[in-house]
Amino acid sequence: MFSKLQKKLPPYLPPLAVGTTLAVGAAAIFFILCLLLNLHRYYSFYASFDQGIFNQVFWNSLHGRFFQSSLSSSLSTNVAHSGEFPTVYYHRLGQHFTPALLLWLPIYALFPSAATLTVLQVTLVTTGGLVLYVLARQYLEPLKSAFITIAFYSANAVIGPTLANFHDISQIPLFLFGLLLAMEKRCWWLFWVLAVLTLAVREDAGVELFSVGVYMTLSKRFPRTGLAVCTLSFGYMLVLTNLIMPLFSKDISQRFMIENFGQYTDHKEASTLDIIWGIVSNPRRLLVELVSPVDRKIRYLLGQWLPLAFVPAISPASWMLAGFPLLQIFLAQGDGELAITIRYALTIVPGLFYGAILWWSHHPQSFKLLFRRFWVGCICLSLLFSFTSNPNRTFYFIMPDSFKPWVYVSLPQQWQHVSQIRLLLAQIPTEASVSATTYIVPHLSSRREIIRLPSLQLRNDAQQVIKVDYAIADLRQLQQYQPAFKGDRHLLGTLVTLIDQMINSQEYGIVGFQDGVILLSKAAASQPQATAAWLAFRSQIGG
Repeated sequence: MFSKLQKKLPPYLPPLAVGTTLAVGAAAIFFILCLLLNLHRYYSFYASFDQGIFNQVFWNSLHGRFFQSSLSSSLSTNVAHSGEFPTVYYHRLGQHFTPALLLWLPIYALFPSAATLTVLQVTLVTTGGLVLYVLARQYLEPLKSAFITIAFYSANAVIGPTLANFHDISQIPLFLFGLLLAMEKRCWWLFWVLAVLTLAVREDAGVELFSVGVYMTLSKRFPRTGLAVCTLSFGYMLVLTNLIMPLFSKDISQRFMIENFGQYTDHKEASTLDIIWGIVSNPRRLLVELVSPVDRKIRYLLGQWLPLAFVPAISPASWMLAGFPLLQIFLAQGDGELAITIRYALTIVPGLFYGAILWWSHHPQSFKLLFRRFWVGCICLSLLFSFTSNPNRTFYFIMPDSFKPWVYVSLPQQWQHVSQIRLLLAQIPTEASVSATTYIVPHLSSRREIIRLPSLQLRNDAQQVIKVDYAIADLRQLQQYQPAFKGDRHLLGTLVTLIDQMINSQEYGIVGFQDGVILLSKAAASQPQATAAWLAFRSQIGG
């Protein structure tokens, strides 16, 4: 594939121009396709809850209420475990410490929309790939550097997290590749700036930085600086998670440590120090957790290595640079951590790719025609798996979400549905409090008071518990997916029961019903036509 492309380029182009053309061309294709697909996912109402959380965090920060979010509050330990009501003044920094997001607040101020975050995410990842090309050029000839860059844009662990709701980890490739480039250039002021920015991405980003410090030390290239990086990153994580984040909420000890690493403690609450001690004090359990389930963890590694033709598997630098982020994923409990299409997979990528660059620099003769063809085949396979995995239902309009039972939503069908949703959204005032189902939340999240159905109550700025002014539910989406997905089936039943209660109590009235989407308003009389449409739809789904 690449040899043919190279032949089509003008013969007078020097090798550097050929490599740069291939790298920039791959970046342009990646940017355009991911941007179109991700914007389509958002505007066709397939972006979900996390997109709404980050948009509300940006929107509140823009209005001087930094990192506050009622949507994040609904996931807090106070709500999930203590039964309290979500609050509009909840600081998300107790869940994830993400000050680096403020870097992008001026951009959001120019275009205050959840769609802006989608553009930002694709831009960040694309730019990270271009920095990778410059980093590769420090060691490799242009064509090989271009291959590395194309492999990055073809990796399932890059494509999947890019075609997702906005997330803070999308900053990691840019910051870490930039940091490694600064290290190669001996530009230490920039190195330390990017080290601080990496730590500011989120509370566990220090794991990736710690791995960089381990490499700098064990490789004996910059041992003193490496030890300083290890000390900074490890100390920062301990101070942050044990002293600073608990000032905002108890989520880090009562929820996230227990949900992710609860198997290493017998208590219902644990600090990072408790979990670390639980891991190191029981090496037998550590070994079991590290390797099991064996088949899934081998598949995960193969998926991460595939776009680089499995070179990271034999690169000592890759193991050093990606070892601790990989250890964090392997030691966590739950099936989601081992999904290569979710955001956590992106934390492994910088170490694997930089390690591959270093391996190629020591084995220049391995880049022969036969291996190049094998590498092209690996890249094509990675692209194929990225498509067939249908990350975050991005390709819902191309492939079914389930074959047996058959679940498929066509493009005309969904966009017709979208037009009906927008008719109802237009009836909700911008200042009104609202509760909405998951896929509608992002489109209403630029407001102070919003929660997710089936919740109807929250605590406002006056610290009073109120019921929301409006509730809107996309029941059609749940009806389409419930034959194959138990969660959707359960939620559909829950919402139908809730809507019946809201109507029968006359606390809410139906003010709109379009194509399976219902809009209810507090203290409003139900409209006869909307009520008749709701009853007809309800009779179809039963219950």
